[in-house]
Amino acid sequence: MTQRLETLTQQLLDAAKRAGADSADAMALHGTSVEIDVRQGKLEQAERSEGIDIGLRVMIGQRQANVSASDTSAATIETLAARAVAMAKEAPEDPYIGLADPSEFASEWDVAALELADPTVEPSAAELQEDARRAEAAAMAQDGVTQVQSAGASYGARDVWIATSKGFSGGYGRTGRSLSCVAIAGEGLKMERDYDGDSRTFQSDLRSPEDIGALAGQRAVERQGAIKPPTGAYPVMYDERISSGLIGHLLSAVNGAMVARGSSFLREDLGRQVLPKSLSITEDPLRARQTGSRPFDAEGLPTSARTIVQDGILMGWTLDLATGRKLRMPSTANAGRSPGSSPSPVVSNVALTQGDKSRDELLREMGTGLLVTSLIGSSINPTTGDYSRGASGFWVENGEITYPVNECTLAGNLRDMLMQITPANDARAYLSRVVPSLLVEGLTIAGA
Repeated sequence: MTQRLETLTQQLLDAAKRAGADSADAMALHGTSVEIDVRQGKLEQAERSEGIDIGLRVMIGQRQANVSASDTSAATIETLAARAVAMAKEAPEDPYIGLADPSEFASEWDVAALELADPTVEPSAAELQEDARRAEAAAMAQDGVTQVQSAGASYGARDVWIATSKGFSGGYGRTGRSLSCVAIAGEGLKMERDYDGDSRTFQSDLRSPEDIGALAGQRAVERQGAIKPPTGAYPVMYDERISSGLIGHLLSAVNGAMVARGSSFLREDLGRQVLPKSLSITEDPLRARQTGSRPFDAEGLPTSARTIVQDGILMGWTLDLATGRKLRMPSTANAGRSPGSSPSPVVSNVALTQGDKSRDELLREMGTGLLVTSLIGSSINPTTGDYSRGASGFWVENGEITYPVNECTLAGNLRDMLMQITPANDARAYLSRVVPSLLVEGLTIAGA
């Protein structure tokens, strides 16, 4: 399949040249996905999709346009290129667009070492259904679980190829296997729900359906009897399964596109302290078996590990070629794109420094406060960092979990919150975002 995708990208580039483009880049993607949902032990829904998408970006001077299609016929490719050139001629000038210089392109890479694709046979629909059924059964076996809202298993495979008119051409494939379960405990207005799930590159790494279903059921039962917590300023512990979202706000704020627009609350903080001095954030797009890994970015630049925050100090922005030129900095090889869009900066695999204490040890030190296990909705001002989110979890008294809580709101400012985080040591190393539970001091909780 990758050979066909390579051919398609070259056909797109040739058509763009014939249509009058000064330069161009092309992307071809072949994807397959299978999704199975089970309810009450029976198949509820089965979906399979498979297809090829192609995308072409053309440049005429400092004007550009993007087009995409799912039809790969020669006639469509010619029409696509002609339309892209016509659109580019009418587009506004952008002094920052342009392909990488050939000297910057990735010239060699080892896709096999990254283990992005599971070589085993694609699972059958029957195998996926059985996994979902077993997860549902394990959830229903938990005392107090009244029903399972959903149990689903899925598989996906994708091949991608990228080529530019300046000589870069390369591609790779990846696979993914997922299993999830959402359980409900209680009846009527007293119902509570919770979930568990796992997603891996290799099927053999996936946790068992029994483990996932049982944990989803246990979590739902633990939430029964939830009430609103007291209102006031308290420390808040973000559980490991949601803590990466808090670091995600920082990663968004250091995105070069946000910084170039002046819409990031950290836009003036390059070289300044944004985290406690003991903490660092690293990015490594070359970790094996990770969903964020890739040998080169969407503009053909070689990827490599970098430090985003070192000992609390913000070291750099996340950049593609265009945003780098706007900020007068080199690209960090973080360009991502879809067939129908221009490149934009995206992060890959990140990790935050872990602490030396467990979550329970930090809860004991916290004393009285909130352990958050679920976040609902979002009201975040990316320019100022003002933060407000609905939350649920467990109230902690004297360092011990006492009762479940829901229908509360957390409020603060991200700049202050990030400077006050204390990490636990419970991050799951196999995730693309390796972030442990995080204790944050002094948030405002609006509850009862």
